[in-house]
Amino acid sequence: MTEMVPLPLGASPAVLKIKAGTTVTWTNKDTDAHTVTSSGSGGPVRSTPLTTGATFRHTFTRAGTYAYFCSIHPFMTATVEVTP
Repeated sequence: MTEMVPLPLGASPAVLKIKAGTTVTWTNKDTDAHTVTSSGSGGPVRSTPLTTGATFRHTFTRAGTYAYFCSIHPFMTATVEVTP
């Protein structure tokens, strides 16, 4: 299963609820670069800066709550909630 999330984060749902094994694809729909970066240390999501039209994918294999943000614009935040 795949979920699509547009960037910037203000344009996407604040909380994305998915099942384990789902691949999330973030696509930058903005003219500014954005990142998808796990909050806290050791998080599973760390993209490079995504230019307009660029994508980043991550498959969530474990249940849990994963907060993330744009490291270029730290006020842009969201969460992925993964259930078994």
